[in-house]
Amino acid sequence: MAQTEKQSTTLLAIDPKLPMAPQIYGSIRQSILDLRLTPKQALSEKELALMLGVSRTPVREALIKLSEDGLVDIFPQRGTFVAPIRVAEVLEAQFIREALEVSVVARVAEISDPTIIARLHESLARQKRAVDNGDLDGFLTEDENFHFILSASVNLTRAWKVIQNVKGQLDRVRVLSLPEPGHLAELYDQHLAIVVAIESGNSTAAKKHMTKHLQQVFRTIDKLLAQRPEIFFD
Repeated sequence: MAQTEKQSTTLLAIDPKLPMAPQIYGSIRQSILDLRLTPKQALSEKELALMLGVSRTPVREALIKLSEDGLVDIFPQRGTFVAPIRVAEVLEAQFIREALEVSVVARVAEISDPTIIARLHESLARQKRAVDNGDLDGFLTEDENFHFILSASVNLTRAWKVIQNVKGQLDRVRVLSLPEPGHLAELYDQHLAIVVAIESGNSTAAKKHMTKHLQQVFRTIDKLLAQRPEIFFD
């Protein structure tokens, strides 16, 4: 399969009715995060522009921005590549995410609002369907929504944006871990434990369960480093 054909199947479509720059950036970024563009894969500015039906300038700008995000490596005279998964950056993102989300869930538990709890249970129901159907993409989408609900419910959406901005490397590790047998069900059970703690108004338990949930990435990294060392830079 030619590189152009391979890359064309990995990019999200561009809507000409919407602003182009954020769509181009978002399309390439999402394809990196969900591993349709794989770590260390070469990226052609010209081919990306042709496939997206845009000029090279906004593609170049998107790649520069993705380089600033740590998701793309640009080497003069050598080319542009999807960045390897850098363990140090994964651990830093995990540190930031845990610091923010543990505080967020404590606040949600202290409030223990029935409306918020109902929204969380709706999310859990969608997660359960994804688990039962083996729907990895559906579960990942609802996993993101679950954590967003927590931040939004206590008016801390900017905290979630901070997390989103730093967790690109972390997300790739998460995607790699999803196909592991029983992993989706384990994540669902962890989310359920968090909601039970929130329902009871027990902020200590909510923090404990959120910490356990988020720290699972450490176990995942160890496994992936052993199984697929070629995609990492440690």
